[in-house]
Amino acid sequence: MGRAVFTGRLSLGSAAFRPIDPLILSQTRTTFSLLVLLPILVGGHGWKRIKLPARDLAYCFLLGTLGVAVSNYFYYVAIQRTNVATAIIVQYTAPVWVLIYVVARGQQKLSLQKAVAVALAVTGIALVIGIFGPKRDAGSAFRLDTYGVVAALVASFSFAFYNVAAHGILARYDRWRVLLWTLAAAAAFWLVVNPPWKIFLAHYAAMQWLFLFVFSMISVLGAFSLYFLGLQYLEPTRAIIASCLEPVFSILLAALLLGEVLRPIQTLGIVFVLAAIVIVQRPGRSTAEESVVVEPME
Repeated sequence: MGRAVFTGRLSLGSAAFRPIDPLILSQTRTTFSLLVLLPILVGGHGWKRIKLPARDLAYCFLLGTLGVAVSNYFYYVAIQRTNVATAIIVQYTAPVWVLIYVVARGQQKLSLQKAVAVALAVTGIALVIGIFGPKRDAGSAFRLDTYGVVAALVASFSFAFYNVAAHGILARYDRWRVLLWTLAAAAAFWLVVNPPWKIFLAHYAAMQWLFLFVFSMISVLGAFSLYFLGLQYLEPTRAIIASCLEPVFSILLAALLLGEVLRPIQTLGIVFVLAAIVIVQRPGRSTAEESVVVEPME
């Protein structure tokens, strides 16, 4: 849906609308979700339901800006400048960056299984973005957009930061409270970067606003509600592995609905990255070793 919006291929009813900027999609996604989630959490329980100490509020501000806002924006930029397959598969290498971080910090040991996962992920990225393989001529349908690839990498690092930094606070508070304040921080950040009057001066049509609202509900609150529900019936590691089907479905939908075509070598790279993600998320031989759990917050 994001790719269709960025390229002006979104058609609502009988009218086609001009492209919507990734910044607007990122901003409305967090703001609308916050406006809906806030009364749900506060209603019936009061403000005590979401109250946090000042130190933890500041921590959520970092999560909301450097984690949620940055990863959302650069992920959408990557989709706009490259394609769905490149953007999502590069961003989904976040578990590998988390693994490298915890190994460097001495929180986990580097096993052969994890070393293979890192090698697969790096090789997969190289294949997806076209570093290896046959050279493309000027008329080739596939074009490597350097800014788009860099944006995807920034999104993956930001996604990894969110998951590493959120570990401690999620151990002390429920997920919905943390989600609310990270969304609030992201929404406040976007209000400074892109004030409301600039949005209104863009003169979006009513159907575009409707799309932005529905998109926010589906991609944030709907996704998190279903994911948390799944966690009630699955172990976290199994739930994460199941969520790794997201790149598969995204790439297939982009091919079916948007006509995006992958070269065989890119497909091989995607398989490598998905294999690396699954390997990283699998528990080691030692039961005391924690798995690297990365939740879907892109």
